[in-house]
Order: sequence, then structure tokens, then C-alpha cells
Amino acid sequence: MRTPNPFRGLGIALVTPFTPSGDVDYPALRALVEEDIAAGADFLCVLGTTAETPTLSAEERAAIMQTVREVNAARVPLILGCGSNCTADVCRYLTTADLAGYDGVLIVTPYYNKPTQEGLYQHYKAIAEASPLPVVLYNVPSRTGVNLEASTTLRIAADCDNVVAVKEASGRIQQIEDIVAAAPEGFEVISGDDAITLELLTVGAVGVISVIGNAYPLDFGEMVHAALAGDYTEALALHRSFSDLYKLMGVEGNPVGIKCLLCVMEKIGPTHRLPLVPASAGTRERIREAMKA
Repeated sequence: MRTPNPFRGLGIALVTPFTPSGDVDYPALRALVEEDIAAGADFLCVLGTTAETPTLSAEERAAIMQTVREVNAARVPLILGCGSNCTADVCRYLTTADLAGYDGVLIVTPYYNKPTQEGLYQHYKAIAEASPLPVVLYNVPSRTGVNLEASTTLRIAADCDNVVAVKEASGRIQQIEDIVAAAPEGFEVISGDDAITLELLTVGAVGVISVIGNAYPLDFGEMVHAALAGDYTEALALHRSFSDLYKLMGVEGNPVGIKCLLCVMEKIGPTHRLPLVPASAGTRERIREAMKA
């Protein structure tokens, strides 16, 4: 029997705030988590792409996990990003790490290696067998260089009962619709792209792991919940209100856009870790104007 998917509705891909000296800003992180939960976020994604995870040390990642776990206090489900391009490393982590307080793991497709579809299947099968928590697949070919095809996603879902969903950020609408149409019972699709979340919700996705939700958890959450309730008129109006910001979030890459927006909102500082740098003055001004609009 398939493990139930606890990740529906508005999920927020948490950023990692840094102090001016480049250390993790734990007070700012605590404030963001508290605000997101108070605004009605349904779940939180910790140490995903938006968290600049590749630039964090193992000690920092563990401290961030603990911080979010403490602030959350079991109020909403937590999903932990812990994918890698080495299958053995992921399996070793899942069998040795302290995952208390977390309700699932988000596993990105292996990057750089560019495995075949058979390699992707075997990667996820091994991870599913090792994982003590429900697994969510994460397909984002623009970052990893490999697309997890619908047939492979469905094969994994059919063979691994603890693989409960896929976070789809391929932008390939037909591929995503194919997954929704043929998914085994209990296996679900989560949007990984804010700009097409409304469209995906109308064809059967059950939620989103959102970037822009860091800044607008209440408003973006209202859009998601309206769509899930079938109120597409309300959802469309809210979706359109974000049109300019959707574009600006990606103009210099993620999480540069969202961290700039949060900085303009005075919720975090402007610091990134190399190789990322803060948004340009032009992008910052465009974000400021879009906020006013």
C-alpha cells in the first residue's frame, strides 16, 4: 500500500538568509519560518535549491534543519532536500542522519552525471529502499541537465510505494499531464514552477513548492487554495497579480530574485555566497516597482 503524500497545498522553498559577514542568519530564518506558518503555509521545504544548499557546510545544514524543526514545532509537515549525484551518498545519509521532525525527503535528479532513464530508475529505486521517510522526486532539467521522463517517473511510482509524489519543474506541460493521467493511486504531482502552478493545479497537481511564497505566503497561498477548491476565477485574478514578479524572480536566477525581493521588503539582508552575487541595481529597482504595482 502506498504511503500517503503529506505535501499538498502551499509549500515554501525556504531561502537561507546570511549576515553581512556571510554567516547563516538564524534569527532571520526563524522569523521567516514563523511568518510562513502564521500566514497559512501548508508545508515547508528545507535545504532545497532556493536555500543555496551547495554553499552550506554539513554543520550549517544540520543547524538549519534543527532551527526549522524547533520553530515549526510539528505544526506543518517538513520536507528535506537531500539529493546528490552520488546514489551511495544519498543512501548513506538517509540511513545515518537525524531526520526527526521531518516528514519526507526531496530528491533531485542526479546533476552533471547525465544518467540514462534506466540509471535514473535505479538511482531512485535504491534511495526508496534506503529511505525511512516518504520520497518526493524532483525533476528540474534546466539545472541538472537531465529530464526525468514521464514513463520513468511512472515506473518508479509503480515499483516504490514510499515514493509519494514528483516535484515537476521541467515546464513540459504534456509530460506533466501524462504523469497525472497515468499515475498509480496515491502518487501525486507537485508544481515546482510558480509561474505555471495555476495551470498545473487545473490539470491535477495537488500543490506547489514555491519560491515567491517566501515573500507572499498569504497571497500566493490564497491563489493555490482557490484553485484547489475549484474557484478558478479567484485563482486567476491572484495569479495575474504576480505576473511581473514571476518574471523578475528568474531574470538573474534563483534564489537571487527572491532574496532581492525579501531584502527590499526588509526581511533579510542582501548577502549571497559565491558563486552567486546580489541582484543588479536595475533588477532591484524593477522588483521595487513591481512590488508597488
